[in-house]
Amino acid sequence: ARAVISGERAAKSTRFVTTRAGDRVLDEASLARAQSLVGLKGYVTNIDATVMPAGEIIAKYHDLWHVERSFRMSKSDLRARPMFHRTRDAIEAHLTIVFTALAVAHNVQDRSGLAIAKVIKSLRPLRSATIAINGASQTFPPEIPATQQEILTTLGIPKPGH
Repeated sequence: ARAVISGERAAKSTRFVTTRAGDRVLDEASLARAQSLVGLKGYVTNIDATVMPAGEIIAKYHDLWHVERSFRMSKSDLRARPMFHRTRDAIEAHLTIVFTALAVAHNVQDRSGLAIAKVIKSLRPLRSATIAINGASQTFPPEIPATQQEILTTLGIPKPGH
């Protein structure tokens, strides 16, 4: 603000500068108020203090990064594509599926200690095959390498029988 008044810098915003009689003047009151608030952080919420104490609101706000991280998760991690729905039922069904996928992804990450992208990349190649001949069908489970079996065991998924 002082550099703007002295003409050393162009004004980007006039937060602490006012104009009086055609001259730019430092708004001392606004500057003092801003300096007194430096380092303070405010939280605005519609939750009544009787419903949730201030400390809990702040704790919940600090956990918000988990939600934000979910939305930053790349669409390729879940193989999701933009969907366009017109009816309320279709929109709600789509959101239910997306949030369920996010919940499952977070559960897998928490239980395995691995990023969901790594888990998917590791487990995606595992395939079983079902062969039907003359009305009889036989399913052949995949050969599971030790690394992938360790992930499955951590997640509580039993090894398929042969």
